[in-house]
Amino acid sequence: MPTHPLLIVLRAVGAWAVALLLFFPLGWLFLTAFKTELQAIAVPPLFVFEPTMDNFGEVQRRSDYLLYARNSLITSLGSTIIGLLIAAPAAYSMAFFRTKRTRDILMWMLSTKMMPAVGALVPIYVLAQTAGMLDSLSALTIVFTLSNLPIMVWMLYTSYKDIPNEILEAARMDGANLWTEFRHVVLPLSIGGLASTGLLCLVLNWNEAFWALNLTSAKAGTLATLIASYSSPEGLFWAKLSAASLMAIAPIVVFGWFSQKQLVQGLTFGAVK
Repeated sequence: MPTHPLLIVLRAVGAWAVALLLFFPLGWLFLTAFKTELQAIAVPPLFVFEPTMDNFGEVQRRSDYLLYARNSLITSLGSTIIGLLIAAPAAYSMAFFRTKRTRDILMWMLSTKMMPAVGALVPIYVLAQTAGMLDSLSALTIVFTLSNLPIMVWMLYTSYKDIPNEILEAARMDGANLWTEFRHVVLPLSIGGLASTGLLCLVLNWNEAFWALNLTSAKAGTLATLIASYSSPEGLFWAKLSAASLMAIAPIVVFGWFSQKQLVQGLTFGAVK
């Protein structure tokens, strides 16, 4: 049945309206980053102005952007790798060696993500303080790993469930033990799921702000800490704040653009089951 031309136009207009709504904050952030402070607070807003790069230089001189970027990279990559090393065998055991408690354990792990992070702030802060790990990359990496571990286990569990049991049975008949089966059969067949899980958790770790703001300061602060530092009792420095925000999100936006296929696959795991 042919689609009415008016319906096609309405769909196109609706799609453009949603796209503009979603991308307008990012576009405005980009414009403000190249304004002076006076231009950034001008009323009415300026759409035509002479751009300046001074804000980016000021961010680097004032805050050492590269230090915060390095901390974000270390904690994001470190927690993702550690999480995969833990989640992969855990999901493997739950997917192929189920017990009557497997589903209960999976639901319990998922339920931990429903608790507000602030509910665990005080005990985690006290533990980090007692262990002398406040404002350290180690503490932040551990917290990032534990906070995303339930998601990683669930995603890998769903990925493993797509592997036919006949393949594993054939490997066992050929004399493969658990380690050989996991290494040479399960991992190669689930490489897409591992990549999607790792990429998604890398993005989540990079964007995590709550724990970075509460457990770190200047020494181990991430880019989220850098952005928060531009809020002061005197007010917000909108141009410099926008420049710092743009510098913080640019690496992960570029990374997400080139890996969007894997990210979408990870977000939709199990959606049609």
